[in-house]
Amino acid sequence: MAEYHTFTAEDAKLFADEHSGLFGKRSKLQVEKLTDKNFNQVFRVSNDKGTSLIVKQALPNAGYGNDNWPLTVDRARIEATVLKKHYSLCPEFTVEVLHHDTELAAILLEDLADYRILRSELIAAKQFPHLASQLAQYLAHTLYHTSDFALTGPNKKQQVVKYLNPELCLISEDVIFTEPYVNHERNHVPPGIQQQAQALWADQPLKAEVAQLKVKFLSSPQALLHGDLNSSSVFINDEKCKIIDAEFGFCGPIGFDVGSVLGSLLLNYIAHFSLTEQAESRQQFQQYLLQQVTELWQHFAETFNQLMANKCKQPMLTNTDYQHYFLQQLFSDTIGFTGCELIRRAIGVARIADFEQIKSDSDTDRCKIMAMKLGQALIMQRNNLSDITQVQQLVEQITG
Repeated sequence: MAEYHTFTAEDAKLFADEHSGLFGKRSKLQVEKLTDKNFNQVFRVSNDKGTSLIVKQALPNAGYGNDNWPLTVDRARIEATVLKKHYSLCPEFTVEVLHHDTELAAILLEDLADYRILRSELIAAKQFPHLASQLAQYLAHTLYHTSDFALTGPNKKQQVVKYLNPELCLISEDVIFTEPYVNHERNHVPPGIQQQAQALWADQPLKAEVAQLKVKFLSSPQALLHGDLNSSSVFINDEKCKIIDAEFGFCGPIGFDVGSVLGSLLLNYIAHFSLTEQAESRQQFQQYLLQQVTELWQHFAETFNQLMANKCKQPMLTNTDYQHYFLQQLFSDTIGFTGCELIRRAIGVARIADFEQIKSDSDTDRCKIMAMKLGQALIMQRNNLSDITQVQQLVEQITG
């Protein structure tokens, strides 16, 4: 077995050729380097007949953020195994892993060359009618079938151990649930939002609610999560979406994945107050986004509820009153995690292109303040909201 070394383009070509039967013996292969960041490097390997594959390798000595949380290349194993598991449960909407080499920290993936990154498409105000329903199917099936409803006790505990991911979970714990709520050096707080950030840091009732959500993230291994399911982790075209990049995967609270997706859609909704100048076009696209938020939760809840009713393997969990309670608690968790996503993207270390694409600093500040206000409201009111339409009303009230 080969020892780890950082791939050259030639290495990537050989890796793809060796571990795939798609190219054929007489293929003439070409390599294109797609990304080369301090986290991963990605290559596209293609032949002269139009067949192509992706090689992704985790880079050593990688860090995330300004003080470089140290990460091992084992994150490639997590990514590959999570994607393989999710593909087995929802192949239609998950990228296919064709091969994984633990020692080389390299993954061979299907090429999504005819897909585009969802975040970029939403920034450009492009609409996809199938987005909400397909994301809901992915979430419902991957989360339900890795939960206590579908697994025996021993199998569930084995799953938790298999997908332990302490290094990347620590990043999420810090940048989502801690740093945005204190005056931390990694936060990005320009002068225009300083007053609002200071008020947030001093808001003790808000911080108490966030603490509850952090504890849930730390101690509720309800299902196998993607762990970083934002609009940059979704590839999409006119017919289908595919989920990629699961290196933050672990067993955690179901509402975290769902809330991360809803948060991405709402952040884009807010950004378009500045990204789209023409009022009628802006309102039309923002209504599309709110419709996707509403439909995503409704489709997810309906599918998850059907799975609980028809596929539950735990006798005590077949109780319909319990299932109703579980789904309502899941809704509350989801809305809370949605709020955390909004706040951390407004002032935390992990910036997003939705806001970075705004040309005016004052407009950017206005959108970030709006995101903070909405995030705070969702977190504080999550236990009083019983329906996704109430969330839509709250969004329109705060941003209107």
